[in-house]
Amino acid sequence: MFVSHCQYEVSAVPGASGMGIYTFGDDLIHVVGPSQFTGFCGIHTGWIEARVRVLPGPPTAVDVGWDAISEATLFSPSGRLSVVGLMGGTAEALTDVAVPRGLIRVRAHARNRLHETVRTDDDLPERHELHIWAVTEETPWRTVLADPGGRDWEQKPTKAAEWAMLSLVPRPSGRPAILPPLPPDPYEDDAGLSRVAVVRHRPAPVEVPAGVLPAGDLEVRRKRVDDETLLWSWSTAGEPIFPRPLATLPDNEPSTVRLTSGPDGFTVRHEGVLGRHAFALGLIWDHLLDTAGSHPWMTTLRGQAAEATALAEKYRRLQATRDAERWGGAPPSDRVRGLFGQAQSLARIDRGLLDRIDALPAARQREAACWAARRAIRVAGLEQIGWIADALADAEADRPLPRSFTEQSGAAAFNRLLSDPEVPHTTVTLHLGSTAFGTRRVTEVLQQAAAFPALMALANDDPLAAAIDAVYNAAIAHGDDRDRFLTDAHIALR
Repeated sequence: MFVSHCQYEVSAVPGASGMGIYTFGDDLIHVVGPSQFTGFCGIHTGWIEARVRVLPGPPTAVDVGWDAISEATLFSPSGRLSVVGLMGGTAEALTDVAVPRGLIRVRAHARNRLHETVRTDDDLPERHELHIWAVTEETPWRTVLADPGGRDWEQKPTKAAEWAMLSLVPRPSGRPAILPPLPPDPYEDDAGLSRVAVVRHRPAPVEVPAGVLPAGDLEVRRKRVDDETLLWSWSTAGEPIFPRPLATLPDNEPSTVRLTSGPDGFTVRHEGVLGRHAFALGLIWDHLLDTAGSHPWMTTLRGQAAEATALAEKYRRLQATRDAERWGGAPPSDRVRGLFGQAQSLARIDRGLLDRIDALPAARQREAACWAARRAIRVAGLEQIGWIADALADAEADRPLPRSFTEQSGAAAFNRLLSDPEVPHTTVTLHLGSTAFGTRRVTEVLQQAAAFPALMALANDDPLAAAIDAVYNAAIAHGDDRDRFLTDAHIALR
């Protein structure tokens, strides 16, 4: 296998884990996520010999003849594992190797790790070998055999615990809802896998207190069952910190924490956890057992919450400005904002009239719609057109309008209006909004076509929508006399 930068990746789930190397590990492996670790080579760029062996159970002894041996627990939901050079060097025999589904223990062996600057033709090739077997407990990585010339890496358990908690309480995806959901990743399908245990051991006494473990919008409630047992359960926090609080729990089922003591020290067993969470919970327990009362992830979560709050406030102000432009002031009621008709158009020419219509009871709204429709029909000279006058009379008598007014948005009635030789043809001035260059546009429109939608609005079963649309279209039909009509409407609708 071809490696680069002295590294190769062992992965049971493709993709970056997010934690990165140099957080904790030794001279041979650095665990970087629940399903990945990085292996370290002697050669910077070149070829190594590598092999994977899947065992039926844990080895009974440590193989001899190796310079360094280390092991870690990984989670393989798909039952596959690959070994890949850092820059993509692959070997068919090391790609998608069949391994047990669920938790696996991986023991890495290495020998002849020499840099190419000191390697000679007489040196044996560098060799790495992975031994893999199934386990039901997540236990920490460990050095089985230390390389005498290896580097003693600084461990960063606090940083690891912060990453672990943030991985359990991620913010929702920013993927737009209009896009279709992504297909499920077969590598991350953990259906049918049994729950597992996280195990941590300390030689000195440790405390596992009851109470609440904060996690931003969520929290962990640790309830005492007896002297040795706690119930661990996720819940939403009483005081969330994000403007859009996280509501989805990492795990809806409670799990059990047991603290036992023996001749060699104290053991914490967190039983009944999801396999995909075992690695992160192990990192959190390492921190809690060694640094009681410290919650380093909260600093990051509070920072993220502050940024989210500032962004939400910026968006709120922008939305308020847009709403003021759209509605001629503060937004009206949710009821009005949900309408699809002429509510915004009426707000821009007379916001007070829109609010007045909204405040009317339903019966008065229906009366207002009929009043406005009659004013529109009258000003456009349509009161004497028999079929139009009959339709208006039906609406005023609370009878349904003819089907030509109701089907296909009244297309048949409107076409009849335009083709009826008895319908007069007059024009009114229509003042449109300003353009991007600041000039107002003025055009002439057929007054009868402007007035007719006021009558068609009466087909709407919603009296509020009917009143708003009828009043607005009637105002437009009055052309330059619009302001007088609006004054009359205020009087009529008191």
